[in-house]
Amino acid sequence: MRVGNPIRTYSVRSLKCSSVSEDLFERSSPLEVKRELETCFDLIHRLGRGILYLGSARIQANHSHYLQSQELSREAANLLNCTTWSGAGPGLMDAVTKGALEAEKPVGGIKIEKEAGEWTASKVHPYLPPQNYHTCRFFSARKHGLVDAVVRNNVSDKTAVIALPGGIGTLDEMFEILALFQLKRIGSVLPVPFIVMNYDSFYSKLFEFIESCEDLGTVYKGEVSALWKVCNSNFEALSYLAEFYELPCGSTNRKLNLEKPLVVDDHPF
Repeated sequence: MRVGNPIRTYSVRSLKCSSVSEDLFERSSPLEVKRELETCFDLIHRLGRGILYLGSARIQANHSHYLQSQELSREAANLLNCTTWSGAGPGLMDAVTKGALEAEKPVGGIKIEKEAGEWTASKVHPYLPPQNYHTCRFFSARKHGLVDAVVRNNVSDKTAVIALPGGIGTLDEMFEILALFQLKRIGSVLPVPFIVMNYDSFYSKLFEFIESCEDLGTVYKGEVSALWKVCNSNFEALSYLAEFYELPCGSTNRKLNLEKPLVVDDHPF
């Protein structure tokens, strides 16, 4: 016997608000997402898998993190001799795109129509040729594509995930991919390096939060540190990639002097 007020049913039309686009209710999104996924997978098949960079769309070209990211991208592309992937947006995504182009290595991008901090949507990249990127409408298709860009199918594939400083979008992508590593959806057969670039201790507060999670028991001690490698400098990141793939240390074509950083207190992450 039902007690209380009866349950009312509403039609979709009755729930519509004048501020909500008609498209939100009438789109055929499953088919559109499928088409976007197919386009992303075709793009990756043509350009090849490689290094995926995650990072802020808001950092300007005169910032030290931009310059460091551009340098890292150039040297890592030379080291692994692979395609460089990113969200093909502004900020640090632009830095890694330029770095890979300087190395004269393939560059691919999976854009979203509107980046955080931008007032207008754009499907066009300012200088990449159209055959090197795709602009997604749906975040789900974009995320699937970016993840697919680092999956190793054979031992000759050299891929990596590199997280640069960033905000909400970067953290979202970082932890979504981290969960895939944790659940062995990525790297279960052929491991993939996951590097967090802690430029100027940018992520140190995040690591403190993870320590708090360990103390509380929501993650196991050492669970997160086993999934990624934290690097404080480009030298450290390139050295780690060379060691991971058993490459000679001098295999990068250094146009800039990558000095070994001063010794600092090691962080447990």
